[in-house]
Amino acid sequence: MMFSARSGPSRQSRGGPLFFIAVLMIGSALLRLGLQAGPALARELAAPPSDAQPGQTRETTEHARLNKVLQELLKRDEALKRQETEMQDRLKALEIADQAIESRLLALAEAEESLRATMAMAEVAAENDLARLTDVYAKMKPKEAAALLEEMDPGFAAGFLARMPPETAAGIMAGLSPQAAYTISVVLAGRNAAAPRE
Repeated sequence: MMFSARSGPSRQSRGGPLFFIAVLMIGSALLRLGLQAGPALARELAAPPSDAQPGQTRETTEHARLNKVLQELLKRDEALKRQETEMQDRLKALEIADQAIESRLLALAEAEESLRATMAMAEVAAENDLARLTDVYAKMKPKEAAALLEEMDPGFAAGFLARMPPETAAGIMAGLSPQAAYTISVVLAGRNAAAPRE
């Protein structure tokens, strides 16, 4: 007769006399196994190894085994030494590469600083040249300066006029043709149009 997991008789069988008998039988089997395993292990240890050659004693066989183990250990030691040497070589190569990178970075920083200094000098020189040329145009007669500025690109001419005092620039603008004066005025008015207001 089968009982479901929820029925009462199956719960009783778990804690009943059958369970107790099963525990005793398993304990007895484990005890017998333990008592028989000790002598079996002793016989195994006392018997010559399976790979022993005929005529060899246990001592010579053990000696051969120890030699094998020693040879294996020596091989592993040599392999570890080779790996250690390779790692040291790699570390040295990395140090050399690191030093080369450091020296290149220093050279690059020096070159960048030198380039900045050269560019600053060039900017100062260009600014000085523009200031001198603006002074030249400002000191010319307005009609002569207007004739020269009219031949220039409107953006370039507007740059000179923006650097001049307003009275001087007004005299030169009066000498320009209406078309040139209009174009330069548009350029001057739009120079700061894209600048942020705040």
